Amino acid sequence: MIADLHLHSHHSDGVLAPAALMQLVAAQGVTLAALTDHDTVRGCPEAAQTCADLGIGFVPGVEITAGWQGQELHVLGLGINPGSEALQAHLSTVRQLRHARLIEIGRRLERKKQLVVGEAIEELCRTHDSPTRLHLARLLVSRGLAKDVAYAFDHWLGRGQAGYAPAEWPALETTVKTIREAGGQPVLAHPHRYKISAGALRRLLAEFGSVGGLGMEVAVGGMSSNDFERLAQLARANGLAASTGSDFHDPGIPWNPPGRFAKLPPDLEHVAARLQR
Repeated sequence: MIADLHLHSHHSDGVLAPAALMQLVAAQGVTLAALTDHDTVRGCPEAAQTCADLGIGFVPGVEITAGWQGQELHVLGLGINPGSEALQAHLSTVRQLRHARLIEIGRRLERKKQLVVGEAIEELCRTHDSPTRLHLARLLVSRGLAKDVAYAFDHWLGRGQAGYAPAEWPALETTVKTIREAGGQPVLAHPHRYKISAGALRRLLAEFGSVGGLGMEVAVGGMSSNDFERLAQLARANGLAASTGSDFHDPGIPWNPPGRFAKLPPDLEHVAARLQR
């Protein structure tokens, strides 16, 4: 089994429609796929139907933005009921925060750097269900204000840059509770990417487990072998199931295709096994 449990469509900051995404996923040999768009489940019905047509397993999912001690986190909700009223209400709140944050970023860029992008950001918010800073980074590249997405984050949008705007995301405990109430498995996404100390990461994982978190990503597309070994050990130490996912967004990025990540050590329980019970 190849389980890619972290994939994005154009309903958040991916570039492919859910059907096209799942067709690519199947072509890459993935046998179990989860659509995990940021703070929206709008693409799940189309993705589920395509997977059924292709004969591969599908897991309805979402990647929810949360806050912990001033740090933005992402928690995957895997195997959720997309129609859960509690989940829908929570996601609506987070998307409103996303819209407000992007508009504030536009104000800061115009005020500090005279980058006139406010109207374009308002249009972005009108036309995207769940707009992200990646959308804005692409906009800056298209306008010749950044040579690529990485430059946009490094010089305009990242923490400490002119356009950075913090947001008060819902608390980690609230996010985990919402996922559990929607019948899902809460899985902490890409723990190795958070800009926190090793001690803070240990505290985060301990708290995540204590409030109902069930798993963490251990094998993620593009990660180093050192990060993989470190996360595997943290999963063992905290009694968390391990998950695998490419975090795929764009077929134009050849080094990160669906289904490409390290194989989990045999002593770790795979989140996929829980999802298939």
